Amino acid sequence: MFTKYGYSTMSVVFLLCFVLLVASFFLNSLPVRIALITLAVFLVIFTLNFFRDPERVTPDKANVVISPADGTVLFVKEVVDEKFIQGKAKQLSIFMSPLNVHVNRIPISGTVDYVQYHKGKYLVAYDDKASEENERNEIGIMGATGKVLFTQIAGYVARRIVSELKVGDTVTVGKRFGMIKFGSRVDVIVPDSFTTTLKKGDNVFAGETIVFESPSGLK
Repeated sequence: MFTKYGYSTMSVVFLLCFVLLVASFFLNSLPVRIALITLAVFLVIFTLNFFRDPERVTPDKANVVISPADGTVLFVKEVVDEKFIQGKAKQLSIFMSPLNVHVNRIPISGTVDYVQYHKGKYLVAYDDKASEENERNEIGIMGATGKVLFTQIAGYVARRIVSELKVGDTVTVGKRFGMIKFGSRVDVIVPDSFTTTLKKGDNVFAGETIVFESPSGLK
């Protein structure tokens, strides 16, 4: 299964690969012909792998925040967020390599209360400054157990953030909402009362991995 967010890119890549294959048959140089065919095959395999969209089973558990992205935990730290959480908070950052599934999913059920897109730089995604200086899309959801702010961040390679969400949308945990094309990062920020057992280097999966757990009741 492949994500609908990649159809346009896949079409362009496949057309390019078709041109490369056709061109290779008109060349007399065997090494060049092999190089073009190899490049075309590589691009097809890479593109199909990048835009894959496997089904996920979201935990049926209250008071949890589910990972919005596949990847590796860069760090977990205490922060102060004035944009949406409005106070002391915890931040967990996820690095998404080009080999990860890049479809993003909703971390909690609730209502989208905040969306803010920022143009910016393209620092490497694991740079701590990327969360404030890179191109990014911030999304805040008010759920039954509190607020969750998560940010799609374009990395050094990524140049395209895709999101279907807008203020006022009612969303369900685990559902697809967008992606970041070709390497990126996602930050998840929750109130300080939330807890996590994850640490740097842990692998997480969108729609499946619990990244935070909250106390009962609205915070």
